Amino acid sequence: MAAAEPKPPAGAATARRLARSCWSAFWDYETPKVIVVKNRRLGVVYRLVQLLILLYFVWYVFIVQKSYQDRETGPESSVITKVKGITSSEHKVWDVEEYVKPPEGGSVFSIITRMEVTPSQTVGTCPESVRVTNATCGSDEDCVAGHLDMLGNGVRTGRCVPYYHGAFKTCEVSGWCPVEDGASVSQFLGKMAPNFTILIKNSIHYPKFQFSKGNIENQENGYLKRCTFDEVSHLYCPIFKLGFIVEQAGENFTELAHWGGVIGVIITWDCDLDLPASKCNPKYSFRRLDPKHIPASSGYNFRFAKYYKVNGSTTRTLIKAYGIRIDVIVHGQGSFLCDWILLTFMNKNKVYSHKKFDKVCTPRQSSGSWPVTLALVLGQAPPPPCPCSKEDPGQAGRPQDEGRSQAPASPPPQPRPHCDPPDQMVDAPERGAGPGPCASQDSTLTDPRGLAQL
Repeated sequence: MAAAEPKPPAGAATARRLARSCWSAFWDYETPKVIVVKNRRLGVVYRLVQLLILLYFVWYVFIVQKSYQDRETGPESSVITKVKGITSSEHKVWDVEEYVKPPEGGSVFSIITRMEVTPSQTVGTCPESVRVTNATCGSDEDCVAGHLDMLGNGVRTGRCVPYYHGAFKTCEVSGWCPVEDGASVSQFLGKMAPNFTILIKNSIHYPKFQFSKGNIENQENGYLKRCTFDEVSHLYCPIFKLGFIVEQAGENFTELAHWGGVIGVIITWDCDLDLPASKCNPKYSFRRLDPKHIPASSGYNFRFAKYYKVNGSTTRTLIKAYGIRIDVIVHGQGSFLCDWILLTFMNKNKVYSHKKFDKVCTPRQSSGSWPVTLALVLGQAPPPPCPCSKEDPGQAGRPQDEGRSQAPASPPPQPRPHCDPPDQMVDAPERGAGPGPCASQDSTLTDPRGLAQL
């Protein structure tokens, strides 16, 4: 008796059935089925949803956001400033060379409005400032010789000496003497400061759109000498009074001049470059930048010294300056109609396309490059460039429709090792009747169908 054949595993049979089912489903053709529901209520809801989507795109996307435009933020900018005016204090008259720091005229500068001056400082020994931690003492034992306090004014000598005024004592230090708190004199320069004039010269450039403009227009000679800024009548006269800037920032000038502060002058260039250049205008705004409501960090001051020689010894005048710092900040964005619209809808789109795409001459595609030919037929690739070799005059001048009409009537070609692509596939990117794609170079590079797909 013959031995019974072993049955295949159940898992293998299931896998074969699944494979046959997938192979059979691979060749199925699917098409959507549309059902029209005759229901007025459902139709109203459907049309309302469509209307909302339409309003979103028309109103928000196109009108509010202007998404059809190409944008560039952060223009290249240069700022030049110049301050003019004189003022006086209890002791002297001050001109612009003394109260403007730094004098270069950049986008950030300070106008000194109050000074605490410590004159005639020389290197020697003197009592330490009472404001320094552990500076007060009762005897020499309280002062450690050679101790250096990073917030102090010098190296301690180890002696406890009387202070500049009052009955208490402080440790003696070796450094610039007398120290600031012991002999400083306050001088207020803010009496005439509200009338100081500030010229803010600003130029911007959007490199992406090759657009440049400045906040000073061509005017007659001497115009800037007799004008001040006005948003309506003198928009392009960027000369501001210091009192006007502080007022627009919502600050009290006397208080700001006494303790100092930082004011920002913000220049905004939001330009729709589809419009004439005259519609691109600067907008000015002013606000205080430092936190005035925090006592620990409010106000603005800095120190500097002036050195000179007296009887051969170096002497200096130490100045603690309070003032109004001006920060000129420039920002904005430029928007322009994107090149997709230029290449698709403008009347001279062929001219734009010639400038955007270069002409390249390559050999004809071989018959084995069917993905490229298919992409050309579907309009998903640029038109094929003209081959370097010359075509047969009769074939190049044959209309596309003629080749298409004669193709079914011709007998099926015999198999050959090499063959050229059929005229029907080569000419597919340009469906209208006319010369083939290689009849001339310009006919392929200005193909409207291929250009629209790009």
